[in-house]
Amino acid sequence: MVQTSHSLLDRLQSHNDPEAWQRLLAVYQPWLRGWLSRYRLQPADVDDLVQNTLTVVHKALPAFQHNGQQGAFRTWLRTILINQVRHFLRTQRQRQSLDAGALPHELEQLQDPRSEASRRWDAEHDQQLVRRLLAAVRSEFQPRTWEVFRMLMLEDRPAAEVAQHFQMERTAVYVAKARVLARLRQELRGLMDG
Repeated sequence: MVQTSHSLLDRLQSHNDPEAWQRLLAVYQPWLRGWLSRYRLQPADVDDLVQNTLTVVHKALPAFQHNGQQGAFRTWLRTILINQVRHFLRTQRQRQSLDAGALPHELEQLQDPRSEASRRWDAEHDQQLVRRLLAAVRSEFQPRTWEVFRMLMLEDRPAAEVAQHFQMERTAVYVAKARVLARLRQELRGLMDG
C-alpha cells in the first residue's frame, strides 16, 4: 500500500521522494502530452514541451506556495505550460518554421480562467486523476469487491440490484463500497490536494 501520510505536493517539495515524483509523472506526462497533441505541433515538439514543463515543475516546486484554493496546483501547472508554449512559439517564429497564428488564440483561451478551455483543462485534470487513481488501487481489492464498487459507483446501479447480482446482503455491498472509497480518499489526499 502506498504511504500517503503527507500530500503528494508536500512529498514532492522535499525532492527526496522518488516514488512521489513517479506518481506525478504517471499522471501528468500522458495528460500534458494529450493536451498538447490537440494543437498543430510535431510529436517531437510535444515531447519537448512536456519535458520542459515538467522540468520547470521539478525545479520550481520547492518554492510553490499553495494558496488554499482548490485547483491551485493545476492552475500553477497550466501557467507553466502556457509559458513553455509561448517560449517555444517565440523560438519557432524566430526560425520562421511555424505559422504565426498556430496557437496564440488557444493559448489566450487557456490563460483565461473563465474560458471554456480553462474549464476543460480543470475537468480533464480531475478525470485524468480519477482514471489513474482507479487504476492504481484496483489491484488492492478482490475482484468481487472491485466489481461491487464499479457497479455501484461507476455504473450507478442500485444497491439492491448489485446485492442480488452477487448474491450478497445489501450491507455487504455497502461495506465493499466503503472500503474502496476509503482507499480512494486516502489516495486522493496524495494526488488532489492541489
